[in-house]
Amino acid sequence: MKPKRQSTERKYPPHKSEALIIQDALPVRPEITVEGSPMIRTQIYLSRTEHEFVQTEASRLGKPMAAVIRDFIDEKMELPDDVWTNNPMLKPIPHDSTFAGHEDGAINHDHYIYGTPKRYMKRGGEWVETPPLPDDYYQNAASRAAYDEMVNKEE
Repeated sequence: MKPKRQSTERKYPPHKSEALIIQDALPVRPEITVEGSPMIRTQIYLSRTEHEFVQTEASRLGKPMAAVIRDFIDEKMELPDDVWTNNPMLKPIPHDSTFAGHEDGAINHDHYIYGTPKRYMKRGGEWVETPPLPDDYYQNAASRAAYDEMVNKEE
């Protein structure tokens, strides 16, 4: 009979911690970096024309296709220098002498835009919070009408 071999070698590899198992299963390897930034590997489908275009740009620039695609994305993510100065959405609206807005349009804008009950009412020349809505405001038309009349009444 052969004597058993005493060895420090394990027959099976040691168990991995749950964190290491999860890290091995992740499709993202955070240790991969390109140009100093951590990268996430992804796969995209391109039409033949798109692929040929990116391939041509890559060979023209002497870069890998992935770098060209990243450059395109980075370019789209940048805001132009004049975004805040030359934006038609930020230009002042022309003055309309026929427009007579609501006096409380700024503080009760939800009422005028969405139709919610007013939050503020004018009493004695001061804007004060409206009282809480009655419990049956939305179910009882008479209750709603009485409350709205009380809020809209000028004193």
